[in-house]
Amino acid sequence: MAKKPSIPKGTRDFSPAEVARRNYIIQTIKKHFETYGFQPIETPSFENSETLMGKYGDEGDRLIFKILNSGDFISKVDDVTYSSKNSASLTPKISEKALRYDLTVPFARYVVMHQNEIDFPFKRYQIQPVWRADRPQKGRFREFYQCDADVVGADSLLQEVEFVQLYDAVFADLGLNGATIKINNRKILSGIAEVIGAKHLLVDFTVALDKLDKIGEEKVKAEMMEKGISEAAIAKAQPLFEMTGTASEQLGKLKTILADSEVGMLGVSELEEIISTVDMVGLQSSSLQLDVTLARGLNYYTGAIFEVAAPEGVKMGSIGGGGRYDDLTGIFGLKDVSGVGISFGLDRIYLVLEELNLFPDSLDTSLDVLCLNFGKKEGTAALKLVSGLRKQGLRADLYPTDTKVQKQFKYADKRGVPYVILLGDQELTNGKFVVKNMKTGDQKDYSLDATEVFVEKVKSGF
Repeated sequence: MAKKPSIPKGTRDFSPAEVARRNYIIQTIKKHFETYGFQPIETPSFENSETLMGKYGDEGDRLIFKILNSGDFISKVDDVTYSSKNSASLTPKISEKALRYDLTVPFARYVVMHQNEIDFPFKRYQIQPVWRADRPQKGRFREFYQCDADVVGADSLLQEVEFVQLYDAVFADLGLNGATIKINNRKILSGIAEVIGAKHLLVDFTVALDKLDKIGEEKVKAEMMEKGISEAAIAKAQPLFEMTGTASEQLGKLKTILADSEVGMLGVSELEEIISTVDMVGLQSSSLQLDVTLARGLNYYTGAIFEVAAPEGVKMGSIGGGGRYDDLTGIFGLKDVSGVGISFGLDRIYLVLEELNLFPDSLDTSLDVLCLNFGKKEGTAALKLVSGLRKQGLRADLYPTDTKVQKQFKYADKRGVPYVILLGDQELTNGKFVVKNMKTGDQKDYSLDATEVFVEKVKSGF
């Protein structure tokens, strides 16, 4: 007996309706990327392991899918390494490539390799799948698409303002009102680590803090202590967990806390400029909110960081995020190239739009017209008619066989086809075709010599 087929956990098949909805989101995001002057690039689905490893922190490294070398890879491993059963020493010997974890590090590699071919500041967008060996759950998959936009070669904070506007423009176009764009600055977190005496444990501090909305304050503090951050230092950081009020009020409190930290005060200054500029230009449907506990655990962020929350009442993780990285290309040999970028979480945005019933009804219609098949002669004439309708811009199809009419109508109904054409022997004799409105049941004749009349009616929605 054949084994029942399956797919790996954290991956999905997509139906035609799901693909149509995903494409709707992608096309909306792509439209606004190009409106804002971003250019498309693509990079390989897998990179050399050395390109990816060490760029996302220890936790990120553990989630990278490694690709085994081809051939008899085990025979090339020495006995001592093999018998040690140490994955850290064994992996580099049997795996030289890995599936990309995100689009940002491959983009940095791209910029360095093509630095003599691109014009700076370089604004690029990229919409491709990424892979993470994460634990699957709602809104979190092992294979998913990222929709990224980045600017490298410009350190102006106007770029951060533009990205806030870009988020807002896309969500407004999707009808997703009420999204919250959270903002913080890694310099503020660096400053806090400095004033509490944990500067040398900044990465551990931010990685733990990044889990605040997932595991809560007490567990975050427990993880910090496990990483070597003292109880006294955590107590000094307590104001961070209790920060409330408007952005202006929170920034005022931070100025007091960070008075002795030069880097921390620089972070406060940058946030003040970004927030005040956004307030001046205004947003359509989203809100910008300062969240001083926002950390984003990735090591490469150095300035402003973003995370987008779905509208209130929708239980979903972040639907977007990003930030400033001052020297990401430096890891590949190109120093002092500042960059900033954001990402849209396609799969989570899909789930939010679905929960809020925001997808247009038109996406459920894959055909404008289906022509029924009444036999060889009629079918040939119907194919000619369908070909003409296609040339005029309609999504038209001919049922392939002259099976029972009832079965053909049932097929049209399941496909959600709004109009069905009947072209039988009598219609051919009269030089006409009959159109049935599947919603109302009304029927109307049209001349085979004047199909443009029917086409215009379909395009105008009758």
